[in-house]
Amino acid sequence: MSNLRKILSLSLCSALILTMLSGCTDKKTDNSSSAENSQADTAAENSAAEENTEVPELEGYTLLWNDEFSGDKLDTTCWTYDPHEPGWTNSELQEYTTSEENVFTKDGKLHLKAIKTKDENGNDYYTSGKIKGQNLKDFMYGKVVASAKVPEGQGLWPAIWMMPTDEQFYGQWPKCGEIDIMEVLGNQTDTAYGTVHYGEPHAEQQGTYVLEGGDTFASDFHEYSVEWEPGEMRWYIDGNLYHTVNDWFTAVDGEDDKPYPAPFNQTFFVQLNLAVGGTWPGNPDETTDFENAEFLVDYVRVYQKPEYDTNVTKPEPHFREPLEDGNLIYNGDFADAEALDDEENWRFLLFADGDGTAQIKDGVLEVSETAKGTEEYSVQIIQAEIPLHKGNKYRVSFDAKSSVDKKIFMCISAPTAGWVRYLPERFIRMTPEWQTFTYEFEMTRKDDPNGRLEFNMGKRMPLADMSFRNVRIEQIEDFTGDCEVVEAE
Repeated sequence: MSNLRKILSLSLCSALILTMLSGCTDKKTDNSSSAENSQADTAAENSAAEENTEVPELEGYTLLWNDEFSGDKLDTTCWTYDPHEPGWTNSELQEYTTSEENVFTKDGKLHLKAIKTKDENGNDYYTSGKIKGQNLKDFMYGKVVASAKVPEGQGLWPAIWMMPTDEQFYGQWPKCGEIDIMEVLGNQTDTAYGTVHYGEPHAEQQGTYVLEGGDTFASDFHEYSVEWEPGEMRWYIDGNLYHTVNDWFTAVDGEDDKPYPAPFNQTFFVQLNLAVGGTWPGNPDETTDFENAEFLVDYVRVYQKPEYDTNVTKPEPHFREPLEDGNLIYNGDFADAEALDDEENWRFLLFADGDGTAQIKDGVLEVSETAKGTEEYSVQIIQAEIPLHKGNKYRVSFDAKSSVDKKIFMCISAPTAGWVRYLPERFIRMTPEWQTFTYEFEMTRKDDPNGRLEFNMGKRMPLADMSFRNVRIEQIEDFTGDCEVVEAE
């Protein structure tokens, strides 16, 4: 056991940890400044308000800190405001303020409220709330549990997430790492996301949790949690495990990786915000109801185990074997009329108002598009887990036809490596006659067991019925030409 290293819980006050009826409180000396006394008074008021709130024990864990938001003010021993100007990140529209109109507690809940106003030129202007626990409640390893209810509306983007205390320790994002406990898009409130970001180059792994039966994350409170350990992270919603990650890295681009489990072997802090607009959710529109644009948080609780084994090793990646004929695509001849709504081999996906159906029949994958959607990927056929090795050359080939002349695009992407394109987008001009398309590329980045072939059929008119067959990706010795299109037999 001499090689087994342990890390102890990072508590500064064991009495605080051991009590299970606690809030965010700090003891102050008699000679504290007036600002410190005010902060202590707020903490005392909030702690008194929370005395009747019973925080559940978790087997194997001790409560490190929590906020039940039971006081009449934001507890500044737990949180600081995090003001930022519009466009600070992700092309978001809101200004994060320190105003109690944007951040306040009421009825035992934290309210982060987005407000729409006009600027001096008469243009739409948005303010909202963001708070963080940086330099107040930082910790390394633990279980974060939060109960929240999200707002509904185009362009609204609530999040519960974590960043490192010292972002420069391994370098600026994404090298520093980021843990997203929960994100929900206001125009799709039946779906929540849990994500980890790292790199460089930027890589991410994202889990998705979808409510069934018409329920949404905007209709009621749900509990979101992440278990962060030295060699693994696990995401839960309402106690249901839906995402596990254990194979991250950090590096300066082009250099060797830092020793695992970097960058997630440093202190992080929790933050909460409600963004407006941005590259992911898109901007608000006339349907967005800002009267009800509030992100409500019932509680945040952070637990920790008494000790953690930090002597961890990064798992070796699993590279799927090619088929006997060398094809890296499974079921590329569509001999198996497999389901297209599961994680195995081929998947048919719809996003952003795209609609249609797909099936495999008589050795052909058939897609019938009924709504083009707003994005190229609104109607999409994919196959993931394509093993690609740095320095190797590959050929992609397939037959395709369409009921009418139709322009789509295909690529090979990196869903867990920043969505870079190993084979950049190639526009395909489909016709009613079968054609064979051939493309070649060299893998110039790190080995990746999870390359993804995409056929993106959305956004462009006309609507069409499209067919694919004989899809192959194979390793080759040398290039014969980047692209070739011939009439298929």
